[in-house]
Amino acid sequence: MKNPEPTAIETIKRKIRSKEIDTVIVAFPDVLGRLMGKRATGSFFLNSVLEHGTHVCNYLMVVNMEMDPLDGFALANWDKGFGDFALAPDPASARLVPWQEGAALVLCDLRHHDGALVEEAPRSVLRRQVERLAAQGLSCKMASELEFYLFNQSYHEAFASGYTSLRPSSDYRIDYHTMQPTRDEDLFRTMRRMLDEAGIVVESTKGEWGCGQHELNILYDDPIAMADKHVIFKQAAKDMAARHGKCITFMPKYTSKDAGSSCHIHLSLWKNGKNLFWDAKRNEGSRVFRQFLGGLMKYTPELAYFMAPTVNAYKRYQPLSWAPTKMVWATDNRTSGFRVVGHGSSFRIENRMPGADANVYLAFAAMILAGLAGIDEDLDCGPVYEGNAYIDNSLPALPISLRDAAERLNGSQLARRALGDAVVDFYVHTARCEADAYDRAVTDWERARYFEQI
Repeated sequence: MKNPEPTAIETIKRKIRSKEIDTVIVAFPDVLGRLMGKRATGSFFLNSVLEHGTHVCNYLMVVNMEMDPLDGFALANWDKGFGDFALAPDPASARLVPWQEGAALVLCDLRHHDGALVEEAPRSVLRRQVERLAAQGLSCKMASELEFYLFNQSYHEAFASGYTSLRPSSDYRIDYHTMQPTRDEDLFRTMRRMLDEAGIVVESTKGEWGCGQHELNILYDDPIAMADKHVIFKQAAKDMAARHGKCITFMPKYTSKDAGSSCHIHLSLWKNGKNLFWDAKRNEGSRVFRQFLGGLMKYTPELAYFMAPTVNAYKRYQPLSWAPTKMVWATDNRTSGFRVVGHGSSFRIENRMPGADANVYLAFAAMILAGLAGIDEDLDCGPVYEGNAYIDNSLPALPISLRDAAERLNGSQLARRALGDAVVDFYVHTARCEADAYDRAVTDWERARYFEQI
């Protein structure tokens, strides 16, 4: 009988003992989808962190992009002294980090001192929805398609220039092209190969519609495992681009004249090895599919913050831009918010609303809870849409701004039932803080428009 393949954590233990690995990154995904944590020595990880965990300051859950602690959060604040959360390693998330010499990575759940999950943490939010599925004997298969722009400058050069005069890696649009992307094949071959070595199976890379825009697709997986792979890829892509003297942005709309970068999310619902979205006898989508999609249609507008968490995200929703603007579903129609694709076991829903800035732990959780609500309420998705949804003003529109999305989330009774008031209040306040920061900012657009002529 063939011996089973060793798990990643067992391989990491062996490589630490043989001195092939000397550093283990112990991290958690924060509210913004960034990996935050520490680098432990290999020996300390084996002797202490793996079993007992470690700690981080709890202010990391209430900071803005610039790491300033924000006021108004019950979870962590100055009055409570900004204590610690425990980082509890999840061995199932362990993997080698081939793009960093002698390194491995283990993701963690945030826990309070009593061992309880920090419910507001993105990984906890998704974990609770996965538990709801499991309690009903259900599971999801999910995948994220992530787009980004690649530039022929280093991050230091881009920063020093104020992110102006950026040089895209291609001179013209390269959607599905195989010529100009070859110029960057050293980087993309490195990405595909090293991610595969890290247990992140890449299906393909390709040029996208914009100048210098690319897409990378990762093979589907269970929700938490897929979300872990997504955030690791985002950091890995930046790491590998930097080593090639280049930089990448996952901004959903880095410039007004070019296409935005999306994070299309694919989802199917499974039970006992069967795709519940497919009715084999009728050779079409099942009643469960229609209920689940009905829930997405009804509740996505009030959960939109979880798919578009920045001010910039709402600038991606432009007519004829490849980003959706209307709440509608269709079969293989890229003008719709929900695009239904596949057949049989591959039959699935593609959510085209999230941008590349989405924290997928939250976006995945929002899709699951909305879909389950559709099943519970026996909703129906309505007739398939045909035509150009961009120009159909009769269709319901998506939220128009981060503040709009925050207020819709605040009033969402579904979110409060499914996630709890503390979680909803936490993310509503997070969104309002970001919207307030933007409202106070003076932009280049304002200077160019008003400096002389007003």
